Amino acid sequence: MSKTPLLDTIKLPSDLRDIPQADLRQVADELRLETIEAVSVTGGHLGAGLGVVELTTALHWVFNTPDDRLIWDVGHQCYPHKILTGRRERIRTLRQAHGLSGFTKRTESEYDPFGAAHSSTSISAGLGMAVARDLSGRDNNVIAVIGDGAMSAGMAYEAINNAGARNERLIVVLNDNDMSIAPPTGALSHYLARTTSSGTYLYVRDIAKQLAKRLPKTWERRAARMEEYTRHLWQGGAWFEELGFYYVGPIDGHDLDQLVPVLKNVRDAQQGPILVHVVTKKGKGYPPAENTADKYHAVSKFDVITGDQVKAPPNAPSYTKVFAQSLIQEARKDDKIVTVTAAMPSGTGLDLFGEEFPDRTFDVGIAEQHGVTFAAGLATEGYKPFAAIYSTFLQRAYDQVVHDVAIQKLPVRFAIDRAGLVGADGPTHAGSFDLAYLCCLPNFVVMAAADEAELRHMVATAVAIDDRPSAFRYPRGEGVGVDMPEVGVPLEIGKGRIVREGTKIALLSLGTRLQEASAAAEMLGSMGLSTTVADARFAKPIDEALVCDLARNHEVLLTIEEGSIGGFGSHVLTFLADEGLLDRGLKVRSLVLPDTFIDQEKPEKMYEAAGLDCNGIVAKALAALGKEALFDGVHRA
Repeated sequence: MSKTPLLDTIKLPSDLRDIPQADLRQVADELRLETIEAVSVTGGHLGAGLGVVELTTALHWVFNTPDDRLIWDVGHQCYPHKILTGRRERIRTLRQAHGLSGFTKRTESEYDPFGAAHSSTSISAGLGMAVARDLSGRDNNVIAVIGDGAMSAGMAYEAINNAGARNERLIVVLNDNDMSIAPPTGALSHYLARTTSSGTYLYVRDIAKQLAKRLPKTWERRAARMEEYTRHLWQGGAWFEELGFYYVGPIDGHDLDQLVPVLKNVRDAQQGPILVHVVTKKGKGYPPAENTADKYHAVSKFDVITGDQVKAPPNAPSYTKVFAQSLIQEARKDDKIVTVTAAMPSGTGLDLFGEEFPDRTFDVGIAEQHGVTFAAGLATEGYKPFAAIYSTFLQRAYDQVVHDVAIQKLPVRFAIDRAGLVGADGPTHAGSFDLAYLCCLPNFVVMAAADEAELRHMVATAVAIDDRPSAFRYPRGEGVGVDMPEVGVPLEIGKGRIVREGTKIALLSLGTRLQEASAAAEMLGSMGLSTTVADARFAKPIDEALVCDLARNHEVLLTIEEGSIGGFGSHVLTFLADEGLLDRGLKVRSLVLPDTFIDQEKPEKMYEAAGLDCNGIVAKALAALGKEALFDGVHRA
């Protein structure tokens, strides 16, 4: 093995392919260290990447990327891939402003043929690429790498079923690490992990081998087939082969002497769809990651030597924790309250709920569609299901929200975490659209918490709504530090509140922009412009009396929300138009997220760029009055 550092010689995978196979172990070791050191500086997803270092090295050495298309499912594990594909010099900008994305991204590199940050898309995308290849008369390979956590999603099954029926040449690598973000959920996931080390399987397989040795040569081949069938049956291969895939494995995903020959054979096979079952260990090679429950799935900056993460002490409890604690309080009084999560118990706070109420906590795996309809089924039997799902992930279950919940008017409660802009995870995880896609649905109650105290009241409100579906949204991160009520008190449905009285400008805020609206009112007041601030609380139904009062008694009305066009402000404008309140010269403006996908940055910078901070609100109000110069003078001062 070479003693000279090899990673420094690799700018692109073509350089890697010039390195002898015997030196790939050294490349992998250096790649693992570089990944650890980079993420220690930026924070991000660590464990998944460490688990696929050898696999990443082998794939780029065996296959002719980027002509051969390599698709990483979810993208959590793509950091080593980025280091090997011309992005090492920028790897310490991961998830930073103007830096590399934490996921695969087509605009970032030709080595990222498909962008992914939500799970279970790789096989579908890969099949599309394989069909396009064949239609175009090309002969490149298409490789989709999917983790077993992602195999709990229905979309992966749909793609496998379609690929097996079509018979295009497609390679699927099942990265079986016995983990997703939380312990994997689903029968197949457990089956794959369990059977690879099954004593019964090993015993039966050994009997078949011994039998083959004792039989005449004419029977030996039949016995070998029996042994092969036993292997497939016990390891899950029979399941994949029944769906039309040629199954290979399982193989040790950290043993390059196993990986490379198998991948070469798969590359050269003129077969239809092939599934390579690779067993890896999440967090491999870094003891602090290997020894934690989530294998360092996502980390903040950390000390490489100790593994200690650098986290500033919180100034206020997180919204996620407030939701969980509030729901636990309610569940102690009401045994009909149950919870549903789609493979995100810790991210949604339902791990805390599950500690106290394990029999009332249901993790359905990465299966938001199933989760929503499962909750609907619970609701039909008189239970009070809370489906705690990130805004961006709830998009994956929109038909179920409409068809299975809203049309039937079932009282499923949606706790929508990560509402608004989320910072380092960027546009793929931003909660930009839930107000638009929920407020248009009949029968829904939609709330947005202005602070952590309001969130506690909205949890209580959702418990009390038992005749229709409801949703309440809240952002990622800490609350604002308000005094917390001991218990939540149900709010009057569709009623907002006045926070500050004024006469000329009205700021009607929905959600956590209320603090920025209050600061804007102070600034406007210093300019002699008396300003009212109102907290809408409800996006649907809107507080019609409050909106009418603001419209009739102010010259300017601004609606402010952490969501796209088509949400709260659009409904207010429609109401004002229908009531004829726009005819009297009222100046109405809607502050929403801009019609673009905003790249990763610190959340406060993202909201500044979106015009949804104090200065943006003031500027919009002054522009409506034709007093822009007044703001320029104050801003310069």
